[in-house]
Amino acid sequence: MTTLRVAGSLLHEAGAFFELCGSRGLEGTAMIAARADGVATGLVIPDQRARPGGGWVEVTNRGKLDLAAGLRPDEVYAARIHSHPAEAFHSPIDAANPALTYVGAISIVVPYFGLGLRQGLGACAIFVRTSSGWHDLPPGAARDALVLPC
Repeated sequence: MTTLRVAGSLLHEAGAFFELCGSRGLEGTAMIAARADGVATGLVIPDQRARPGGGWVEVTNRGKLDLAAGLRPDEVYAARIHSHPAEAFHSPIDAANPALTYVGAISIVVPYFGLGLRQGLGACAIFVRTSSGWHDLPPGAARDALVLPC
């Protein structure tokens, strides 16, 4: 997959979920499913527990089953999207516990308990997994070539 194309409706769905979590002082996490051609096909929100105030989200055993059942045969999880209570960055916890580990995987971090997504992906931090770990993609041509809202 060279470019992940994400519909605005999927980003709206993610934003609504993160804002609901945030209204209770919680972070949230979800996965973006996509076909091999890079078109995002859905948002899978697994069952999860979070610590009030942020800093920790655990996908429960039921949530792991949600993720296992959330893909069709022609799909992969192309990106993890999750919220942070304040600024968007890859925390040491994010780096130590990645949901995706393959080269080319994408991690999207939404700031301010999801409110940042109201400004679109430009307000989010986006990282790509390489053979040497996660690398930040600041706004610009490289980011636009990898993640494209449509």
